[in-house]
Amino acid sequence: MAGPAHSCRPWNRQRGGIFFRLLFLLFFLFFLFVLYIVRHPLLRLAGGFWVVDDAPVASDAIVILGDDNYYGDRAARAAELFKAGWAPRIIASGRYLRPYASIAELEEHDLVDHGVPASAIVRLAHRAANTREEALVISQFIASRGWKRILLVTSNYHTRRSLYICERTFPPGTALRVVPARDSEYDPDIWWRTRKGVKIFAHEFVGMFVALWEMRHTDVQTSDSPSIYRTPSAVAGLYHEGALAVYR
Repeated sequence: MAGPAHSCRPWNRQRGGIFFRLLFLLFFLFFLFVLYIVRHPLLRLAGGFWVVDDAPVASDAIVILGDDNYYGDRAARAAELFKAGWAPRIIASGRYLRPYASIAELEEHDLVDHGVPASAIVRLAHRAANTREEALVISQFIASRGWKRILLVTSNYHTRRSLYICERTFPPGTALRVVPARDSEYDPDIWWRTRKGVKIFAHEFVGMFVALWEMRHTDVQTSDSPSIYRTPSAVAGLYHEGALAVYR
């Protein structure tokens, strides 16, 4: 009599295993369905993660990171900040394309086209091959001039990685704010709809991991506290002409 009862146990265990597998499959399919429904909000969230947008404040210089896009969107944004009176000068940073020509020159041309006087543009040509090397060049340059309040302008998708690198590279105590420039090739809300947008997103994803690895032992040296901008030395050279704050 005991034999048949024992022979049923493996079958019961098998039925239980099949039930739990089926239950897991149903939950997994439901998860995929929900993921599909909310895919666009999630993709927008992922696209917007790369964008840092600090409010501009009175600074010593506006810095444009090199490799602006075809339409010169970074230069256009920097020109807007300059004409709004946030800083008395713009540093046009860019790598050499030839021994006799650099991206910095193209940025200077774009700035002049947007109404920035040539006397307010500081051309900074270099041979940096990536954002980290460029940040080192800029760091040495602003340290030599004693500029401590910097507005950094770069493409919207490039702001988070640039902030991470520059806040660990610029001279200690530098007050750093990052202002994004809209980019004609990357819209955080619909980046997945274009091949270029996907490439940019993937490039930033990989680039951020590289930056995290390379600078894993480097501490933040800059400050984003607005208090440094309120010191008398920061505003002593400012006066107002109409609604525009400019330096003496």
